[in-house]
Amino acid sequence: MKDKLKTSRALHFDQLPILLALAALCVVMSVLSGDFLSQYNVVNILQQTTINATLAIGMTFVIITGGIDLSVGSILAFSGIFLGMMLKGGVPAPLAIVLCLLIGCACGLLNGALVAYAKLPPFIVTLGMLSIARGLALIIAGGKNNSTFSAGFRALGTYRIGGVLPIQVVFVIILYLAAHYVLRFRKAGRYLYAIGGNEEATRLSGVNVRRYVAAAYAACGLAAAFASVILTAKLNSAQPSAGDGFELNAVAAAVIGGASLSGGCGSASGTLLGALIMSVLANGLTLLNVSSYAQQVVIGAVIILAVLLDVVRKRKS
Repeated sequence: MKDKLKTSRALHFDQLPILLALAALCVVMSVLSGDFLSQYNVVNILQQTTINATLAIGMTFVIITGGIDLSVGSILAFSGIFLGMMLKGGVPAPLAIVLCLLIGCACGLLNGALVAYAKLPPFIVTLGMLSIARGLALIIAGGKNNSTFSAGFRALGTYRIGGVLPIQVVFVIILYLAAHYVLRFRKAGRYLYAIGGNEEATRLSGVNVRRYVAAAYAACGLAAAFASVILTAKLNSAQPSAGDGFELNAVAAAVIGGASLSGGCGSASGTLLGALIMSVLANGLTLLNVSSYAQQVVIGAVIILAVLLDVVRKRKS
């Protein structure tokens, strides 16, 4: 019991610098731009965070095991195209959403099976899936967008609670609470950390390592499909080009939030803070009229700094 309490305190302490960095960034941006703390802009930041935060929490599960998934953006597009086709074909929205989630989960499970059972490098497997899923999305859609869905489905991306809070923000909060519960309080979460810390020792202790690694990738694919539902409803369009480059933002959010690319470290709350930092930074730079090209330079520098801090922290420990 005492060990669990110490671990819990350590996790919260590790996230304190991230929270302070987010607070400091908000203060700086509010000083530089009077519009930053307006209700409209704050809601806009939350709305902009939802897609990256959804992809990033799935990525966190994979990174904790010591892997990486470069295919989440393409899986988002692939599952989204199927969702759009089903909706246009008259399939009821609830059933279409469930099937969309299953497609994303299946793509992730295929990644996980190749990594866990065939022992292929995660980078190569998911890079291949990135190309396959994107190509299939373009082929199935014929390179065209599928648009104009029912009002009921569009409400998933446009409805605002109390006329202010976007409904997709609530969905993401629920997703993160579920992920936090799994990682912190369930046996599966403890096994994922153990696998990332020392896979061989975990295997020798009797844990079915391959099954849990495959499950982590399946969860990542499921998160990508969930993001496609939110994005398709928000845009009222299923696009084969959707999610291009989103995998890098997802990795960045997880790393900025404290996840280690070497595995064994990461949390749902840290990843959420990382996603918020990226959104606040991008939003603030836009308000300051910084070009999109320069924004990529700044965000790239932040990612490198986050990895550097992680390396320094590991050396000290």
